[in-house]
Amino acid sequence: MSCDHCAHAVRSEIGELPGVTAVEVDVAAGKVQITGDPVPGDAALRAAVEEAGYEFAG
Repeated sequence: MSCDHCAHAVRSEIGELPGVTAVEVDVAAGKVQITGDPVPGDAALRAAVEEAGYEFAG
């Protein structure tokens, strides 16, 4: 991720997952912090990130 558009795309896809209540994207660090109950598993997160057009680092 390299810009606010990238962050918005990832935030939107992850934000649609069941249980997610907040998504914070740190573009500079290339990290995402997710709050939810339950927090989605790696498979769901990977699918959302890839749907946004980015690579899931795990």
